Amino acid sequence: MASLRYERRIAAPADVVWGVVTRPETIPEWFPGVVSCTVEGNIRVIQLSSGLEMPEEILVNDALQRRFVYRITAPLYRFHLASIDVIEIGENDSLCVYATTAEPDTLALIVGGGTNSALSEIQRIAESRVSA
Repeated sequence: MASLRYERRIAAPADVVWGVVTRPETIPEWFPGVVSCTVEGNIRVIQLSSGLEMPEEILVNDALQRRFVYRITAPLYRFHLASIDVIEIGENDSLCVYATTAEPDTLALIVGGGTNSALSEIQRIAESRVSA
C-alpha cells in the first residue's frame, strides 16, 4: 500500500479554501481529468476524460474541522482512502493538505499526481475569490 501527501500554502482565508472543496459536485472544477460527476447521498460517481466512471463513497464532510474524506470504491482499487484538510494559519493564510493511500501502489502514484495538480487548482480558485 502506498501513501502520498501534498500540501499547499494558500493566500486565502481557510473558509474560502474550504468552500472550494466541501461541495462534492464541484470536483470537475479542480481535479484534473474529471469531466463530470453525480452525487446521491454519500455516493459520488466521477467520470474521467477517458470515459471511465469511478464510484466514490464520501466518508467525512466536516465543516467544523474543514475535513473531507472519501474512498474510491471502483474494483480496480483493492483499497483507496483520500483526505483533504484545510488548516487556518492566519487571517488570509491557509494550508491545504491532500493525502491519498491506495493499493495497488501504482494507482496511488497516478492519483497522487492528480492530487498535486488539484491543489494548484484549489489554490487558484480560492485566491481568485479573495481578489475578486
